[in-house]
Amino acid sequence: MKWIRFCCESPRYANKARLLLVMLLFVIFNGCTLFKINVTPSLGPLKEKTVSGEGDDKVLLIDIKGVISNKKKVSALGVEMSVGLVDRVRETLKKAEKDEDVKALILRINTPGGTVTSSDIIYHEIKTFKERKKIKVYAVVMDLAASGGYYVAQAADRIIVHPTSLTGSIGVIALKMNLSGLMDKMGVDFEVVKSGDHKDFLSPFRALTKDERLIFQKTIDTLHQRFVSTIADNRKQLNRDEIERLADGRIYTSQQALDAKLIDQIAYMDEAEEFIKKDLGLREIRLVIYHRAGQYKSNIYSSLPVPPAINFNFINLNFIPETPGPNFMYLWMP
Repeated sequence: MKWIRFCCESPRYANKARLLLVMLLFVIFNGCTLFKINVTPSLGPLKEKTVSGEGDDKVLLIDIKGVISNKKKVSALGVEMSVGLVDRVRETLKKAEKDEDVKALILRINTPGGTVTSSDIIYHEIKTFKERKKIKVYAVVMDLAASGGYYVAQAADRIIVHPTSLTGSIGVIALKMNLSGLMDKMGVDFEVVKSGDHKDFLSPFRALTKDERLIFQKTIDTLHQRFVSTIADNRKQLNRDEIERLADGRIYTSQQALDAKLIDQIAYMDEAEEFIKKDLGLREIRLVIYHRAGQYKSNIYSSLPVPPAINFNFINLNFIPETPGPNFMYLWMP
């Protein structure tokens, strides 16, 4: 910087220095293809790392962590820093499908749930991958596998939870804010022109009518029944009536969930590893994880970075702001 200042102030070099500075700015801000300056890291391909064990037979560890959505992490300069959870799971499964040494998956789950659609897509991707590759899937719950987290766990052949884990919260929730009282106090009103009576029925600027509440509730009930049906399809230990009684939105402790047949086993992660070895009929397994540069951690309890936290939009209480209107959520909201 001192050199540039000297040149600009020197009569001998001033014009050349100014011309050089203009050219440099033009290159930086106009995308000149002569060279490229990377000011933020770019996403690289997934690479395999061994977490524990040895041998040729691999068990792939996949993290389902944080709020379940497909929200990407973007830098202040607009550069994509990490893919959304749905994209990451699909990318991981695509890579694993090409590896004949991958003998099983462990879903390491620590989530309060998330959007209905993202939870359903991840469940579907894991379920179809398992059927194509003819391998077993184990869900291991850390602190929490609530709502959408428990929904995703239905893709597993066995659900294992830690002694202090919480699970359950089977149900659907969607929020709609009513700001009409506040608008009245502020003397603000909204004039709406619409093609049908229910076109704006989720507007935050007025209350729901009786008919609109019934429409909203019917949607919630339909999505709830999909959750119940998914459990019924995968947990043959339970009949539908039993699931309906359990699916009132409450959270269950590990022992409560085991007694209710919502899970299969209570164990720590290392104990789960030993069980998986015996279940697969293998003397040794190599636990591996797919990661990008800067993400890898060194042991079975380390995990990839947490997805972006829930963001609140106080106009319509969007939890995932990329989509307009209220989101239907398989989410525990204490």
